[in-house]
Amino acid sequence: MVATPNSADSRPDSDIDAEGWLAAAERRPSPNQDARPPETTIDLLVIHNISLPPGEFGGDWIDALFHNRLDPNAHPYFAPIADVRVSAHLLIRRDGRLIQYVPCERRAWHAGVSSFEGRERCNDYSIGIELEGADETPFTEAQYIRLAACTRRIRQRYPAIGLERIVGHSDIAPGRKTDPGPAFDWARYRRDLGESRRDCSADLTPSSATLFENASKT
Repeated sequence: MVATPNSADSRPDSDIDAEGWLAAAERRPSPNQDARPPETTIDLLVIHNISLPPGEFGGDWIDALFHNRLDPNAHPYFAPIADVRVSAHLLIRRDGRLIQYVPCERRAWHAGVSSFEGRERCNDYSIGIELEGADETPFTEAQYIRLAACTRRIRQRYPAIGLERIVGHSDIAPGRKTDPGPAFDWARYRRDLGESRRDCSADLTPSSATLFENASKT
């Protein structure tokens, strides 16, 4: 049984098909996916960053990782992660290109050991978006534009993802993960979603709220 879409999946304006593929995305299905638990409500959106090797952009290394083809000899960083089986639903490249590895109705393997509001196994009920980037490197204009557009489409299809349920990887795996990092402009992201600063401030998770407040003072 597929996960519950939380709204009519026949909406012609949602730009997401019944399986959860975004019309605007290039499809590159990853083998690192499986079915969500039956009757799961998709109600969490997780923002990540990724770069391979760390801090370097471009190339096919992320794609190789998500397809279990990462060459452990190509870079010293790759050896310990080459056999790790991971994926994300979506990747947004530095130029704004959108690639989808897992349809939203299925479970991508992006969160790892995680918990949100006391509920573990965030992969079960979340959608993961990777931004090509690094914690301390500013993300691009094209990435923010694409991320906001994707988020709007996803929230139309899965309205249980309220603003308070858009989080960073660091929010659901504190102490283990730091992404999307301090360079990610939460205030900009919320504005791009068409939300006022007053409305957003109350909806953010604690760590994201701190980043939002700091950004609002600049």
